[in-house]
Amino acid sequence: MRELSIVFRHPDFYVLDKPSGAPMHANDNEPSVVHQLSEQLGETLWPVHRLDTPTSGALLIARNHSAAAALSGLFAARKMKKFYIAISAGKPKKKQGLISGDMDKVRRGNWRLLHSQDNPAQTRFMSYSLKPGYRYYLLKPITGRTHQLRVALKSIGVPICGDDRYGGEVAEHLHLHAWKLQFEYNGEHFDITVSWPDYEHFADLPEMIETF
Repeated sequence: MRELSIVFRHPDFYVLDKPSGAPMHANDNEPSVVHQLSEQLGETLWPVHRLDTPTSGALLIARNHSAAAALSGLFAARKMKKFYIAISAGKPKKKQGLISGDMDKVRRGNWRLLHSQDNPAQTRFMSYSLKPGYRYYLLKPITGRTHQLRVALKSIGVPICGDDRYGGEVAEHLHLHAWKLQFEYNGEHFDITVSWPDYEHFADLPEMIETF
């Protein structure tokens, strides 16, 4: 099994730097990433939320039942602030704002964004030029749906680089990274960042967050 890196330790939880490709559910090739970490540390662990297999970055994992329930409750109540970074090729239909719409399941486990707003998936975003032909996106999901961020950027004409499911430019891996978690737990505020080594020059990201 791969060696996993913990970026934050607390008596009740860990924040793991989940590698791209590490699965949340066991498959024919390897066990779930939570099971892998449990084996690595020699303790029982509980998943609190999930990241798509090709998505990298901050994964919150509980160390006991009560913490799992409390932290899961923060996600359910939308009291967990999540920020992601993505890179896409091309020019978006808009450079910042809110992407909102119902999500409809289509073929082969894919999803699409609809114009209807009955129970919409919602994502706030800002984008900046990275280099000619490419932009990076700071994404703040308000809801938490399967493939939400990938579908959101697809809907504005810029599927994420490496996203072969939604037509992104070919790349070695999906350029979508869970960058930051902000939350209150047992009366304490946590602001946990998982750096993205390939793109540490995103120095203006903290200032971008303040505008959300």
